[in-house]
Amino acid sequence: MNEYEESRRSFLTKLGMTIGAGVVGGEKLSAKVLNSKAEFPLTTEQQQLMDRYEKWMDKFIPVINDFRKDPNDKEAKMQIAVLSDEAETWREQLTVFMEDDNFARYYMTATERMTKEIY
Repeated sequence: MNEYEESRRSFLTKLGMTIGAGVVGGEKLSAKVLNSKAEFPLTTEQQQLMDRYEKWMDKFIPVINDFRKDPNDKEAKMQIAVLSDEAETWREQLTVFMEDDNFARYYMTATERMTKEIY
């Protein structure tokens, strides 16, 4: 596992995101992540999941930033729990889709936005 994968795994684990922590360690993610998601064609079902995931990130990023500013923020903690539960609902589907190289790379490219906005 390279440094990039280790830091992503650590980040997702710290947030208690079983969805990301369980998937990030996979071999499919060892491939180079490129900047353009357009390079990774997805099936309709995969695209629907990624659309859902990106909308979820739009809610998750500000909550995590609030929590990082104030780890005692009870509202942020509650929202993290709610959003983590929401993410858990698509964990099985994500795990299956991660077996597809295009999907895995697309997922990592999309997740890169969250990493940049949080760190």
